[in-house]
Amino acid sequence: MGNLFHHLVGVISVTIYFLNTVFWVIPIVVLSLLKLLPIKLWQTIVSYPLDGCATAWITINNLNQRLTSNTTWKVEGVETLTLNDWYLVISNHQSWVDILVLQRIFNRKIPFLKFFLKKELIWVPFLGVAWWALDFPFMRRYSKSFLAKNPHLKGKDMESTRKACEKFRHKPVSIMNFVEGTRLTEEKLARHKSDFNKLLKPKAGGMAFVLSAMGDQLHKLLDVTIYYPQGIPTFWDFVSGKVKNVHVKVNIMSVDELLNSDAFAMDYFDNPEQRAKFQRWLNQLWSEKDQTLINMSASN
Repeated sequence: MGNLFHHLVGVISVTIYFLNTVFWVIPIVVLSLLKLLPIKLWQTIVSYPLDGCATAWITINNLNQRLTSNTTWKVEGVETLTLNDWYLVISNHQSWVDILVLQRIFNRKIPFLKFFLKKELIWVPFLGVAWWALDFPFMRRYSKSFLAKNPHLKGKDMESTRKACEKFRHKPVSIMNFVEGTRLTEEKLARHKSDFNKLLKPKAGGMAFVLSAMGDQLHKLLDVTIYYPQGIPTFWDFVSGKVKNVHVKVNIMSVDELLNSDAFAMDYFDNPEQRAKFQRWLNQLWSEKDQTLINMSASN
């Protein structure tokens, strides 16, 4: 009987997610087409109702979660966040549910979360234009072999990304990065020979790319730790109301202090010693996160 109930809840929840998405896709696509007019002031004006649509979509998704589940949320560290600041957000990654969790705890507390996307994704039908219109930063990264054949293009990829991010200089933004690069599973934990009990090894490259492209625009680093006391849930577990508890802890750090420390320098990609130094800093941060997860598990 219990499984039948959760199945029914899941069907209702997914239906609401679908209808909500379809509802907001229409104004987002229309506004995206309006934003194609190549006038910077006009594009900036149109970007605000676009972000408003995305925020409203998340708000209704959150309402859906409240109506179809009895999940108890324990969230620490979001009290001083504001919509008028610039953030880099990093987090451990265990499930697709993590994205819904992040959207829920940060909705209307910080600017709408955006991800760096590969340049090629702009050609994805409908989504590519929507991502562009919502100001998701597109990055172009040249491979070492390509640069070996075209040395005159060295640094041009980062330069083009910086120019693309100029729009954020006067408009608050939140950039999201899962530094582990993939979702945690027991199999991956064993295969990757992780140094941590509850985390995969962090990869510094993606975070370094964001800092190199936007470091002078970002103000605060939000280090997020997500813990599921019942075990890592699937998307279906979440939408069908089976997830009883979610714990989230947010640590706020200064990006300026990081950029001015020995841990990171703008020559990260050209300096092996600097890459090793930043990786050590990130490993230490992940070691502290691992201990936080162990403590959460012990107090469960």
